[in-house]
Amino acid sequence: MTEQSASPRLKGKIDKQIALALQGGGALGSYQAGVYEALAEYDYQPDWVAGISIGAINCAIIAGNAPEDRVAKLRQFWEQVSSPSANWLDLPQDIWADAMRHTAAMAALMFGQPGFFRPNVWRCWTTGAPLSSYYDTSCLKATLERLVDFDRINARKTRISVSAVNVRTGNSVCFDNARQIIRPEHVMASGALPPGFPAIEIDGEHYWDGGLLSNTPLRYLMETLPRRSTLAFQVDLFSSRGSVPKSLDGVSEREKDIRYSSRTRMGVETFRYAHNLRRSISTLLAKLPDSLKDEPEVAFLRRAACQTTWDIAELIYRPGTAQGQSKDYEFSRATMERRWKQGLSDARATLATAPWLVPAPPDVAVRTFDVSSDKAVKPPNPVDSKPSLVEPTQQKAATHG
Repeated sequence: MTEQSASPRLKGKIDKQIALALQGGGALGSYQAGVYEALAEYDYQPDWVAGISIGAINCAIIAGNAPEDRVAKLRQFWEQVSSPSANWLDLPQDIWADAMRHTAAMAALMFGQPGFFRPNVWRCWTTGAPLSSYYDTSCLKATLERLVDFDRINARKTRISVSAVNVRTGNSVCFDNARQIIRPEHVMASGALPPGFPAIEIDGEHYWDGGLLSNTPLRYLMETLPRRSTLAFQVDLFSSRGSVPKSLDGVSEREKDIRYSSRTRMGVETFRYAHNLRRSISTLLAKLPDSLKDEPEVAFLRRAACQTTWDIAELIYRPGTAQGQSKDYEFSRATMERRWKQGLSDARATLATAPWLVPAPPDVAVRTFDVSSDKAVKPPNPVDSKPSLVEPTQQKAATHG
């Protein structure tokens, strides 16, 4: 188990809904579990969780358990799917580290992970039937049914949304307990990444991993109506920042990081611009003379107007050393533990700083914070910290016309 923080500070008065957005990333998802452990310590329990792929599985475990049981259930899942036979990987990071990681990744490819997926080739050899996936994920359903109370999810004690892609139409679909009954198949569909995992059939349609179209659920949170002012914790498993690689393995890792992180940045910036536009429309409508308020154009603009505000705390997995292109399917126990502890540490630093508690300037509708990227984190001060809360890109977006 991870160590407890010395003196966790509770969230205090937050007048916004709290949302947790979890990206896809396979074995990297134990970082998200560490982040959630810190949120629980600081009493930042989410009102709404949204996930894709491994993020959807973590979200289901969170939403499908009472708050006091969630960390333990996350721990059970990650201990089950990480390789106990790979504990020898917890050695000093020396010249053997890369070989150890590759060995654990190769073991996952050859034998699967308990309670998650297993090779499908044996069925092909015994039946002669063509394969539509390299692995079988039927054992994941039993794992979800054991660790997740789907009656609790469908009682809507916590809102949960998980994204997938309709194989037939190619369109993104979000399964949301505010609108439908959620079953294990909906969570499995969100993580059905082809050609590794099979499509999941739900009510006559087949679904693949939501990360095929977008690896972050943040946009769904932002665009769902009715809009509410929100403090969102966005947990990304691939970093947009990184060094220039010097090997083919490094090139593959860096390419994967850029591919899966780019849409997150683009989505946030697009939403920032649109949301500031909505606020400007709302301000303008309040200044219109009575003679114009019944015009059809005004009615159209009134539907777009919005005064809600968003604070987005970004928590991004940035390992200190290169992990190779196989990092998202390297499930060794020691690596899982390191990622969990890093998520816990990064989230504790962010929560201790809590920059969202400083009031936003009145003309800024969307703020983002990336505390863990700042190596010299200081507690917020309403006087001297306020200018640093809005990055130059945010200031520019807030006034962009």
